[in-house]
Amino acid sequence: MKTGHLPLTLVCVIAGAGWLAAVPASGATDNFTAVTAAEKPAKKPKQAKAPKPPTDKGSAESKSERDKRLIRECRGRPNAGVCEGFAS
Repeated sequence: MKTGHLPLTLVCVIAGAGWLAAVPASGATDNFTAVTAAEKPAKKPKQAKAPKPPTDKGSAESKSERDKRLIRECRGRPNAGVCEGFAS
């Protein structure tokens, strides 16, 4: 087995390790900026939510109103369709 490539391999590994160790240290100091309390931006005031508009029920009728109307309208009609159970 030849060991002629061993010194070159060791040099490459040591150089690579040194390069990897140097990159984060130099890059971390360049991007760091300290922010003091006087330099912090002011907080935005919270905006109040707009009130919901009232819901319009339109011409909808309640169950009791519908029953009264059907009793009134179905008098004397055949007991079928909408009038089923309300005709007399």
